[in-house]
Amino acid sequence: MSGEQQVSELAERLDTAARERSTTKPLSADTELDTATAYRVQEALVGLRVARGARVVGGKLGLTSKAKQIAMGVHEPLYGLVTSDMTLPSGGILPLEQLIHPRVEPEIAFVLNAPVAGPGATAADVLAATGYVCAALDVIDSRYDGFSFTHVDAIADNGSSSVFALGNDLVAPTMDLALAACVLEVDGEVTDSAAGAAVMGHPATAVAFMANALATVGKRLEAGWVVLSGGLTAPVAMSPGRTVTATVAGIGSVTLTAG
Repeated sequence: MSGEQQVSELAERLDTAARERSTTKPLSADTELDTATAYRVQEALVGLRVARGARVVGGKLGLTSKAKQIAMGVHEPLYGLVTSDMTLPSGGILPLEQLIHPRVEPEIAFVLNAPVAGPGATAADVLAATGYVCAALDVIDSRYDGFSFTHVDAIADNGSSSVFALGNDLVAPTMDLALAACVLEVDGEVTDSAAGAAVMGHPATAVAFMANALATVGKRLEAGWVVLSGGLTAPVAMSPGRTVTATVAGIGSVTLTAG
């Protein structure tokens, strides 16, 4: 089997699992998968969504906390791409019937007015290119059995992307986002909290990481893209009727209810 054929078949396997809500064993269980190949699978996987009419509208970061990196035995985050068919409005219904085992993470999202290209992109470059930030909820939904996978499996699965919601409050990034406090509520009760520094010391640093990683394959963060900078707290499993709200001080709130 050629390398390109293998990449295509692995992408089809993950795409089928997502569309049919049927999990699969991790790709690494029966395939030699390095980081570069995993990102090629991711690109092919996103390409299948684009072929069905979706558009790439941005990116997302995963494994942005040191604790998560240590738990996974890796030393850097991963990135994925988000598409136009992944968006939900704040206050909307999360369609559980379309998902496998969704979990929600509160994040700070960046919407870019200008491209950010590596190598050498910095948090300052990201902030200079950012039109506004907003609160976000990223719904991760791994296609692997038991929500169990390696770093390269997660990369291939597009960072466990499924859907996301952005808050309606759009704020220029003039505050110190490392100090921005996030409070997570589940069904009206506070269950967790964190500061922006939980994401690589500063959420813009995570966005810069993606710009630099994309540069290695001749790509960049594009103007108009939204970039979800990484989970600020532990994820919350969603069940019917559960409502999750993230409020980021000085930025705003975003909410989703599982239906």
